[in-house]
Amino acid sequence: MKFALRSEADTRQAAAAVARAQTEPGLVLLQGELGAGKTAWARAFLAALGHADAVPSPTYTLVEPYAPGGRPVYHVDLYRLRDPAELEELGLRELLDGRATVLLEWPERWPAAAVRADLRVRLAAGAAEERRELRLEALSECGRAWLARADFSGVA
Repeated sequence: MKFALRSEADTRQAAAAVARAQTEPGLVLLQGELGAGKTAWARAFLAALGHADAVPSPTYTLVEPYAPGGRPVYHVDLYRLRDPAELEELGLRELLDGRATVLLEWPERWPAAAVRADLRVRLAAGAAEERRELRLEALSECGRAWLARADFSGVA
């Protein structure tokens, strides 16, 4: 699926549509260059699940845990990861035990994660400052079910 997003509000609507369609935990790969809107997507996803507090970028903490509505969600940012051995130290493999949703920024730093991913979210800068191109790709049955249930009618 491909969308031309006109604003951050469109990004929020698209992320919320996916979050509301999610009925089971899964792994979401968030891809795009710096400033493409990955963290904005994660914030909107969490807000749609009921998280009302701030959602800081996990660039320095690497992992931020949440539990909106009692559902465990981890927002992970691997941008600063330089050595794959750091994955073990962070306990990231344990996060993929099927009990939590993981929003993973910079998954290129952990290629093995793509094998277990349910949805790929690709954001790219558009022609104007506020505009973005969004591509959603289901990578599993779970991801296909999310996209099939998602209501994108309010998204550009």
